[in-house]
Amino acid sequence: MAVGRLKSGSERTLIDTYIKRIPWPIAEIEIEERRPLTGRERTAREGDLLLQAIPEGALVVALDSAGRTLTSNAFAKKLEAWRASGRVLAFVIGGAEGLSPPVLARADETLSLSAMTWPHALARVLLAEQLYRAHAILSGHPYHK
Repeated sequence: MAVGRLKSGSERTLIDTYIKRIPWPIAEIEIEERRPLTGRERTAREGDLLLQAIPEGALVVALDSAGRTLTSNAFAKKLEAWRASGRVLAFVIGGAEGLSPPVLARADETLSLSAMTWPHALARVLLAEQLYRAHAILSGHPYHK
């Protein structure tokens, strides 16, 4: 789930391409605060909307610049364990100001996609690609090499 609506375009096409290759169901949930809020007030409101959208009992992975970085192989192993838990898995991407403290507190795991800062649309592409790459690694497909 992510803050903001992703319109059609190259990012949407890439995400759709990777998601279609993944054999398990993936639901994208987008939340959007349309009121003209700024700073902490906006982040707090986006956080409230994200928390409301998280399925009860879900295993939440927050994507945050302060999170832990993993190699693709380590991510694949984590993903395998998360999926084996039987819990709904929810990846959460915040808005321009990041995730609110309550969302980070709710997270079971906090990961960073990179030490670099990425636009939200590209962060979503990177996540979709890494999910597909993890699937390829776990199934022995040569895509990841």
